[in-house]
Amino acid sequence: MGAIREQAERLWSGATSEVFSPQAAFWGLETYQPGLGFVAAFANVVAIDSDEGLVLIDVSSPIAGPRVREVVRASLSTRPVHTVVYTHGHIDHTLGLHAFLNEERPAGAPPLRVIAHANVPLRFDRYKRSAGYNGHINARQFRIPGLVWPTFFRYPDEVYTATRTLRIGGEELVLYHARGETDDHTFVHLPARRALCTGDLFIWASPNCGNPQKAQRYAFEWAQALRQMQALGCELLLPGHGPPIEGRERVHEALGDTAALLESLHDQTLALMNEGAPLDVILQKVRAPAELLQRPYLRPIYDEPEFIVRNIWRGYGGWWDGNPANLKPAAEDRLAAEVAALAGGAPALIDRARALSEQGEHALACHLAEWAARAAADDAAVRELRAAIYRRRADAQTSLMARSLYLAAAEEPVKKP
Repeated sequence: MGAIREQAERLWSGATSEVFSPQAAFWGLETYQPGLGFVAAFANVVAIDSDEGLVLIDVSSPIAGPRVREVVRASLSTRPVHTVVYTHGHIDHTLGLHAFLNEERPAGAPPLRVIAHANVPLRFDRYKRSAGYNGHINARQFRIPGLVWPTFFRYPDEVYTATRTLRIGGEELVLYHARGETDDHTFVHLPARRALCTGDLFIWASPNCGNPQKAQRYAFEWAQALRQMQALGCELLLPGHGPPIEGRERVHEALGDTAALLESLHDQTLALMNEGAPLDVILQKVRAPAELLQRPYLRPIYDEPEFIVRNIWRGYGGWWDGNPANLKPAAEDRLAAEVAALAGGAPALIDRARALSEQGEHALACHLAEWAARAAADDAAVRELRAAIYRRRADAQTSLMARSLYLAAAEEPVKKP
């Protein structure tokens, strides 16, 4: 049993206290069936050695791409790349292609082709328009200061809209469109191999369906896609992040549990929206089933249920949270100054914030600390206490996204107009 299989078994069986992170480091390549290699990287790659050439499902990130190419060439196939399928347009799944594009192609070999859903080119266009914003938010999320967002993408040569069947060198691949983490997602069924390539519809973590800084995600449609995959009865699940899952029962369980988590959050949220509840009430009442969050593949270590609830609200209800004061709110600095004046000054506010933070009342503490800092941006003592409060709140988080954003708040100066 190779290292990837061993880790999968440890995680599934609970034989380790280890919690898998979708940011896990590169592991290498293992062969799961003759001619079917799985490359564990950030993100994973599925490589199929067909009679007509190499087929790649995703190509990983720009950093991992050269190592992916190295292990594929050393351990699976030296055939030229025939077809690449993007499961979606995120850069950790698409920008590793440059390593293969630089290969010399044999005389007579057909040009490498890339196939993806029709929304992938639209995503690349949007990334170009918002490169500065994407650089800032991903620098915060992944703790990479000075990150520069790419603006060069290898666009698909062919796109599809609903389903597409590919037959390449004796291999059959059925592509299905799904909305989930993105609106351009593809999952790939390999019928003869009874295998399923999920992309980021399964990542060994609570679904990335509520990212606070990113575009709309689709909890309801994501759950539908998981149920559709579950009905295929596959025996091998090859995810976008994390190790493969082997065995029909395990595959069925993992897909079903992930769908059930999203369905529960969606149905609770929508039921309260239909009753007229504002977002604040919904966030207090909706709870993810605790037993599902204990599954080794559903831990809230990357995204988390509270963020998913907010995204469900946004999908159905727009940006307004239902609080009339927030429809056309006062500028944050004006509000902060008024609250500080009522409290007897920014030092009084920050002292109360510190006391609340030390008692574990992190949410309240952050509100008061932010008002104090905005009301007295030049007060070094207030700034230092604000930073300490955000660091303490970061330490209490389980999800990468919440932890990273609170740490960024501790490090960045208070934004002034």
